[in-house]
Amino acid sequence: QGPRSIRRLRTSCERAKRTLSSSSEATVELDSLYEGIDFYSKLTRARFEDLCSDLFRSTLEPVEKALRDSKLDKSSIDDIVLVGGSTRIPKIQKLLQDFMQGKSIN
Repeated sequence: QGPRSIRRLRTSCERAKRTLSSSSEATVELDSLYEGIDFYSKLTRARFEDLCSDLFRSTLEPVEKALRDSKLDKSSIDDIVLVGGSTRIPKIQKLLQDFMQGKSIN
């Protein structure tokens, strides 16, 4: 039952992460998660951002490396296009926009 419970919890947490991209609060609620015990937790976007702050900051490393490797300066970038599920997270968008000195993100 342990691996199944972990899988259910991860799935529910992933759903909460997606919800927090468009809402300020999400709940993780699982009936009979483990040994008949129900699980319920409320998570705010602020708390989520705090818990993931190190991960979010590390998302800038590939951007910095790409700029360095291409010998480009931030000012020479005209468009920023984000791809992938986690790019919908508002904090990641804000970090990148701040890093790119306020340029809009598409």
